[in-house]
Amino acid sequence: MRKFLLWVLALFITLASAVYQRLTGPTYPLRGKAIVAGEEIRFRLPRSYEITSDCPVMVKVSSQEIAGRLEYKRYRTPDVWTQVNMAIEDDRLVGYLPRQPMAGKLAYRVFLSANGKEVSLTGDEPVIIRFKGVVPAPVLIAHVIFMFLAMLLSTRAGLAALDRKSHPRKLALWTAALLLVGGFILGPLVQKSAFGSWWTGFPFGLDLTDNKTLIAMVGWIAAVFAGRGGKPARGWVLTASGLMLIIFLIPHSLLGSELKYTD
Repeated sequence: MRKFLLWVLALFITLASAVYQRLTGPTYPLRGKAIVAGEEIRFRLPRSYEITSDCPVMVKVSSQEIAGRLEYKRYRTPDVWTQVNMAIEDDRLVGYLPRQPMAGKLAYRVFLSANGKEVSLTGDEPVIIRFKGVVPAPVLIAHVIFMFLAMLLSTRAGLAALDRKSHPRKLALWTAALLLVGGFILGPLVQKSAFGSWWTGFPFGLDLTDNKTLIAMVGWIAAVFAGRGGKPARGWVLTASGLMLIIFLIPHSLLGSELKYTD
C-alpha cells in the first residue's frame, strides 16, 4: 500500500508539473477577454502554427457592428507593420498571418473597434507566433511518452531516496535510460522536423529546452555513477530528481529555435 501511495504521489507531481509547463509556455495560445461595444469578447490568439499554410487569427463576436484589424511584421526586424482588415466569417472576425519558414516568427497585434472606439486585444505588447514544420505523429507521441515517463520515474526515484525502506537504484537507471531515449534520440528528431536543426542547445546555441534536458541528463548520469556497485546513493538520486523537477518547471520552448531574418 505504501509503494502504491508513493506512485500516486509521483504521478500527481508529474501531471501537475506537466500542466504548469504547458500552460506557461510561450507557444500556448494567449487567452483573455475585453469589452467592446458593451460586449465581453473572449479570445484565444495562436502563438504557434505549422508552415503548411497561413495562420488564421479568429475572434468570436456577436455583433456585426464590431470591426477587426490585424497588424503584423517579422519579429526582430525593422519591417513596418502590415495592416489587414479582418473579415466576418459566420460569427467570427478572421484575419490571416502569412506563413513563415521553419522557426520564423511574426509579431502581431489585434484591434477591435465599434462606435468610433478601438480596443487592442494584445495590449501594449504584440503577440509572438513561431512557425514550425510538421512533426510525424509517431515521433512526437513517442517523445512525449518517454519524457513523461522519465519525469514520473525521476519523481518516484526522489521519493524512494527519501524512504529508507526503498532502494532507488533501479528507478535511477530507468530514469536515465528513458531520458536518454526521449531527450537525446526522439527529441532531436522532433527538433529536426519542426525547426530544421538536430540540436540548438550547448555548445551550439541557447535553446533552453535542449539545455535543460542536457542538465537533467548530466544529473542522472552522476546519480547512476554514484550508485555503481549497488549503492543507494540517496543524496545523488534526490539531487538529480529535484534538479529535474525544477528545470522541467521552466516553460517549454522558452528561448527556443528562432530564424534570423537577413533581409
